[in-house]
Amino acid sequence: MILYDNLEEITYLEKLANRLSSKDIELVLTNNDEMQEINNNTRNIDKTTDVLSFPHDNTFLDTNFLGSLVINMQLAQEKANELGHSLEDEVSLLFIHGMLHLLGYDHEVDNGEMRELEIKLINEFNLPTSLIVRTLD
Repeated sequence: MILYDNLEEITYLEKLANRLSSKDIELVLTNNDEMQEINNNTRNIDKTTDVLSFPHDNTFLDTNFLGSLVINMQLAQEKANELGHSLEDEVSLLFIHGMLHLLGYDHEVDNGEMRELEIKLINEFNLPTSLIVRTLD
């Protein structure tokens, strides 16, 4: 289940979330300025970005909470316009990418496992290619 912070229910993301995990996820939708602040405060990177993942540390707690995803809707809309697909598709791509990070995948250090799973999910949900897949072209 997705725990929505500041938005109405987005049912198309529920299907993606349920496909990837049975745990709860917090989803926060934001804009460039707020994302830049979050990125600076949490990663010391003073610029905006499209999606951030914050896995929950379940080391000491037996909880059903996977973590938090923050999606920059302003950048998502810009990218959707640039690539000619819907905002819903772009948010879905960012959601998949963020969820895989919550699940422990890391495309910066793995041997392509995250990219392969992302491609599989994109095809399964009939989505356009994502950034991680577009960089292969």
